[in-house]
Amino acid sequence: MVTRLPGAAVLLCLVDVLHAFAIEEKGDVFKRMACPAFLMFDNAAYLADMTFELPCNCKPEEVSSVVWYFQKNMGSHKTTVLTDFAGTVVVDSGHIHAGSDVLKRFSIRMFSLIVFRAQVTDSGHYLCGTKKGDFFYGYDVDVQPTKHITVAFVDRGQHVQDDYTKKVFSLFTTFWDWTRCDRCGVRGEQRRIGLCYVQSAQLHPRYRAAVPNVTSCGSRAVPARFQRAGRLRRPEVAIRSCLTPCLKEEVPEEGVQAISNVISKVGEKPWLPHVPTQFHKQPIGIDLIIACPGARPEHAVAWDKDSVRLYRSRYLIGVNKSMRVFIDHGNHLHIQRVRVSDRGTYFCWREGKMVAGFRLSVMYRRRRRRTLNDPETIYAVKVIGASYVLISILFIVIHVCRCCWRVFRCPGRT
Repeated sequence: MVTRLPGAAVLLCLVDVLHAFAIEEKGDVFKRMACPAFLMFDNAAYLADMTFELPCNCKPEEVSSVVWYFQKNMGSHKTTVLTDFAGTVVVDSGHIHAGSDVLKRFSIRMFSLIVFRAQVTDSGHYLCGTKKGDFFYGYDVDVQPTKHITVAFVDRGQHVQDDYTKKVFSLFTTFWDWTRCDRCGVRGEQRRIGLCYVQSAQLHPRYRAAVPNVTSCGSRAVPARFQRAGRLRRPEVAIRSCLTPCLKEEVPEEGVQAISNVISKVGEKPWLPHVPTQFHKQPIGIDLIIACPGARPEHAVAWDKDSVRLYRSRYLIGVNKSMRVFIDHGNHLHIQRVRVSDRGTYFCWREGKMVAGFRLSVMYRRRRRRTLNDPETIYAVKVIGASYVLISILFIVIHVCRCCWRVFRCPGRT
């Protein structure tokens, strides 16, 4: 395969040749790696809302397509089939919504399973096999929740969680590398995500990990008596300030630059950044969530409102319980109960570069006549009816108590 690489490089401009080259290379991987005689499960841990890929690392040469299966617990009779039985399911990740069923959030490309915006309920066993029920490779996936995640601001002197050590097991946090600085030319922030792991000699031997006797806290390899302590330890995220210079953009030739300057200055607003901007109208009082184009939860993403920097040290979810504007751990900007003061232009930074703007206009909702089919009308009728029933019951109970009190206080004369 190595000797054919220079010849293949000459044909990189042809898409069909590239596709055939990828298939041939994938086939060589299957030839080099033999399937285990006894099905094992590789441990993999992710944070909720992340997108992950599970490659089918081995299969017999005669198998031309694979079927992916999902099983919540080992030995369970409830198994979900994640395929169209051709092994070629491809979906548009731009239409994936958080909280939707896993059947709407997966894709199969080159025998690999891709799950978009993973949820905690996606944790379990993923099996690569055939539609006849022959299994070649397995994964033990642990999706850890972002709710109640532990946050440490390094600039404030805060520290991450200490290791939890017992006689037969210990809990600790494994951190990923620091992200890039989310802004350039101005003060930015860096993030470091940490996931919960457990170390013990009593883990299930059928589950494999990169380090012996170490697996993620939500893995099925953890004995049941250790799982309670593992659920009490939360994932972590550390945040610190940073400052990175912006990369210099290529300057066009002098003549072209002069012409472009004249054209760009016509109708230009020099105080606004030169990024693609979307216009959005939002009724007052409605919640709004803005996503940065092309960004994933593991990316370095920052938000600005006009010239105001929305730093995570102040706007991260959970910093203040009464927050109305905040950034979640999936890098989305939330504006709850939109007000007139929220109008403006929101800018999104991705991997240290400003990539998009959102011009938000706030409008008052038009008054309209209510009908009996409106959800608000139905809710109001239910509340009023329940209140009337409660008051009636209270009225009857009070009068019954008064009658009983009079009877026992003034017994009948003989």
